[in-house]
Amino acid sequence: MEVVVMQDSFWRGRKVFLTGHTGFKGGWLCLWLQSLGAEITGFALEPPTSPSLFEVAGVAQGMTSIIGDIRDGAALSRAVKEARPEVVIHMAAQPLVRYSYDHPVETYSTNVMGTVHLLEAVRAAGTVRSVVVVTSDKCYENKEWVWGYRENEPMGGYDPYSNSKGCSELVVSSYRASYFNPATYAKHGVAVATARAGNVIGGGDWAADRLIPDMLRAMEAGRPVLIRSPHAIRPWQHVLEPLKGYLVLAEKLYEKGAEFAEGWNFGPHDVDAKPVEWIVGKMTEQWGDDASWVLDGQSSLHEAHFLKLDCSKAQSRLDWHPRWRIEQAIERIVVWHRAYLAGQNMRDIALGQIEGYQL
Repeated sequence: MEVVVMQDSFWRGRKVFLTGHTGFKGGWLCLWLQSLGAEITGFALEPPTSPSLFEVAGVAQGMTSIIGDIRDGAALSRAVKEARPEVVIHMAAQPLVRYSYDHPVETYSTNVMGTVHLLEAVRAAGTVRSVVVVTSDKCYENKEWVWGYRENEPMGGYDPYSNSKGCSELVVSSYRASYFNPATYAKHGVAVATARAGNVIGGGDWAADRLIPDMLRAMEAGRPVLIRSPHAIRPWQHVLEPLKGYLVLAEKLYEKGAEFAEGWNFGPHDVDAKPVEWIVGKMTEQWGDDASWVLDGQSSLHEAHFLKLDCSKAQSRLDWHPRWRIEQAIERIVVWHRAYLAGQNMRDIALGQIEGYQL
């Protein structure tokens, strides 16, 4: 298997503006960028959970952390202008499907208008060269196909969350055509791409209504895990997999510009698109202590049953390839969480897993 080699020298001293740094994925990306020597400014709401990766792993160390709301365009624009970044990675979002049913306005205002505000801030900054806007694998119009969605498939989304991510993709497409057009890259010098990742899992996720955190809470408490859709298939991958893709893509946008300014899928090997029931079985096996699960018969909200990504383009043009199989990802989650319960230094544990991923 070919391994993507990032240029540590590219990130050392590089000014990076990251929205959503207090979240699960954002926290892991901050730790990785810190290990590479980047100068990071983060802009996000307070951590969405307590405990949180941001707090327990000391993510705020070695970076500028700004607590703010991407729905406040003026505040976001001021923060970007003051940070003078060369690379912007937009990860701030309302990330939960089931929450979006109860809070559709918040979901659309954050995920759609938040993206508009971010791109307006980039336009006004005058220093940015590379922009990665992170959306979701759920941005596609899901036809419950057995094959993976490619980057040129139509946007869609049944629920407010998924649809808001499709809308975010359309916003980026419009801004790219109108203000950051690849045909006039020599004039404006800004390359903008979107990144669509599958279901990310990893240590340090305490979000509600997510499979792995729900399982860990139940197993920690010694009660059976309630499972909504045991036969639903998702493209499961460790959080470090797509983050590696975002970093490689950001480098390419900076160095090659318009050539890479488009949408990109980052998902696992096809064989790791597993049903929920399989994931639950592996997690309870790894955890031990007689962990078990039962079917939750109360769920009635629509959720996609089959979703998979075709990542051929990223593998071919970015030389990006998933490294950890799903069994390895689950093992590392259990190791991480047991270390947390044992009171270990979670910043060191997280940085150690990042280092191990790159070996």
